[in-house]
Amino acid sequence: KMDDGDDDVPQLSSHTLAALQEFYLEQQQREGMKTSQGFNQYSIGSIEEDWQLSQFWYCDETASRLANEAVVAAGKGGRIACISAPSVYQKLKEQGGRDFSVCILEYDRRFSVYGEEFIFYDYNYPLNLPENLPPHSFDIVVADPPYLSEECLQKTAETIKHLTKGKILLCTGIML
Repeated sequence: KMDDGDDDVPQLSSHTLAALQEFYLEQQQREGMKTSQGFNQYSIGSIEEDWQLSQFWYCDETASRLANEAVVAAGKGGRIACISAPSVYQKLKEQGGRDFSVCILEYDRRFSVYGEEFIFYDYNYPLNLPENLPPHSFDIVVADPPYLSEECLQKTAETIKHLTKGKILLCTGIML
């Protein structure tokens, strides 16, 4: 006699199923926003987090506060570099015609949609930077190293020291 229990189809618990449905609904809403007329390529969420790349975007309020601090620190006509901090970069770009320039140094090539402001960056090669990023050419560097390791922080710090005129806004979970 065959055991009918072996033919049972696995089922999710009601809690897990509800969480999955909520995730799918949020995903549909994000996609709907992207296809609507009001879509802004610089909005947080326009490029989604990739956890495989250790990406965790800031919430809108945090990204805005960090961007505003960077603008104040850079001053009029200032230059801002965002290292592995794409949501801060996006908030800076949302500010439009403000009197500063900004670039993003990022490993994720999806950010190449931002054109010349995108610089491919691999923290493993901290000084492998293009010629248009000479030493001490940024009024402030905003950085959020992608990994919570001493090695990553040290190598990112090498890039920061190379680029900044002195001002740094460093966001990390490492205890210093």
